[in-house]
Amino acid sequence: MSTIGRISPGPEQIHSHSKPPTSGVVSTFQSPAIRRLRGFSRASVSRVIWLFLVLTEVFLLETAAAANLPSRNLFLADSHNAMAHNDPAQQDAQMLAGPSGLSRQLGDHEIQYLHTGPAHFGQVISGEYADGKRVFWGNGIDRIVKVDYDTYEMIDEYPFPGTTYYDEARAEASIARFDENNSGFFALIHAFQEAGKLRDLANLYTVLDRDHNYYIGSKTGQILVFGDEDPRDSRSRIVKKGEFQFPDSVTGPVMGLSMTYDGWLIAATEHGYIVAVSRDLSQFHWVRLKHSEGAEDKATKPTGYGWIRNAFAIDEDGGIYIASQSHMHKVIWTGDRLSVNETDGAWTAEYLNGWGHGTGATPSLMGFGEEDQFVVITDGQPQMNMLLFWRNGIPQNWQQLPNTPNRRIAGQLPVTMGDASLTQIQSEQSVVVSGYGAMVVNNAPRNIPWYLPERATGLLVGYLGSHPEYQPYGLQKFIWNPDTQTLDYAWVNREISSPSSVPTVGILSDRVYFIGARDNRFTLEALDWSTGEADFHYVIGGQRYNVMYSGTSIDEDGRIHYGTPWGRVRLTPVSRRGE
Repeated sequence: MSTIGRISPGPEQIHSHSKPPTSGVVSTFQSPAIRRLRGFSRASVSRVIWLFLVLTEVFLLETAAAANLPSRNLFLADSHNAMAHNDPAQQDAQMLAGPSGLSRQLGDHEIQYLHTGPAHFGQVISGEYADGKRVFWGNGIDRIVKVDYDTYEMIDEYPFPGTTYYDEARAEASIARFDENNSGFFALIHAFQEAGKLRDLANLYTVLDRDHNYYIGSKTGQILVFGDEDPRDSRSRIVKKGEFQFPDSVTGPVMGLSMTYDGWLIAATEHGYIVAVSRDLSQFHWVRLKHSEGAEDKATKPTGYGWIRNAFAIDEDGGIYIASQSHMHKVIWTGDRLSVNETDGAWTAEYLNGWGHGTGATPSLMGFGEEDQFVVITDGQPQMNMLLFWRNGIPQNWQQLPNTPNRRIAGQLPVTMGDASLTQIQSEQSVVVSGYGAMVVNNAPRNIPWYLPERATGLLVGYLGSHPEYQPYGLQKFIWNPDTQTLDYAWVNREISSPSSVPTVGILSDRVYFIGARDNRFTLEALDWSTGEADFHYVIGGQRYNVMYSGTSIDEDGRIHYGTPWGRVRLTPVSRRGE
């Protein structure tokens, strides 16, 4: 019996199941239909091409409207991936087409691996420089890197002063050990040693603006800005351009960095402070969230379990949506100040937090324009709920839902992964949102050795997650029904594993992509976003290609990117005849 089912389906916002070609941008001159026009006059062919491009643009506009996409922030880099989770809405959905094809093993020529040092979880894409080129920017524990968009070769790297530099020989030795053994006590010891490096992770959240300025939020209460020695030259060296130190009254490591639609940097700290800084670092404003008294002492575990644990979302009207340990908050940026006052449109709403650690999700926005509008997280119950909050005003006739702590909650459904016996499931990932759909993955290891402390279970899926003994299975999608104003189950797939990957939706191919695992080898998995059915998978390889909580992303040409514990990977599948 298939374990993929549609449960109480709501109306989908994307109905097309046609699968565009592998590349997100396809030359019209490569199309078979265009090649058949060679016998026609040049003027006739030009008219056909013009009509094709017009129809393509109409299709893209209609698809964008159906997907409820946010407006583009014109102060960010002109690309589909200018910051963590792509843009300020934090949806992990891109108006691009990812790969398509038949399931198979990728060839060596289709896999590009680049050593970048540890913890390059994210990567951003620049707009075009004056020389017509794009680059990738990224950073981890020990360095910033700038990589050529076309060749995927290193242009320059900037080592962080005073930080241990992890060379490639050390990475290769670690990879070889995991390839030799990634199960059992000694593999866990190796994973623990590797994870020790993450204690020095200080610069997780980054933003790239339209002027090729690369901003980094530091756990030491700073915003650092880097850029090109020659801003017009994509090949030029990386230089430090400035830094902003938070005032003494603002405490806690930076837990998120984003940019408003009028070009101000917004940062949040673990202790509940929200800071707005001008892009030239000359002006700032700050405010503290409600219920944050004593937040300095409210961490429930070591690193990553403070009063604020994750980044936040921003809408085009200055709404900043951030989750604390038991509350969802909306802060208002007015253009010249930050406000937590209801008279300015701010609000605070409690959510369930039975396990005490709060949500592991970065808030994602759902609904734009005339659509119903929400902010989406999973809550802090041992068996987490999918949770939708009304983003702006609550409908006048809205009745508070049963078993919810606040009337602002528009939907609350337990994550079941299709298993009625499930009593515990939590995730450390943002909710993937596209249209009115919202999806979570199962990151709970299948088996936990009796001797492993609860606080160390993340090692099992982070470093050892491809091994069948530990790898989790299951993805579940929910959907908002605007006609009945209810949150419903859409589908569940219990046969596919996403050990620790953050998925992404390629809207133009109507697929969700993520790094999975089969037979102790890492894979690229592609599911139909509308139905949850598996479309295809590509086998990538062994432990070199471990995704370890990295985000999956699609570049402007439809190629897949993600990070590993030691570097970055780009997948460039070649279309085969008949695919």
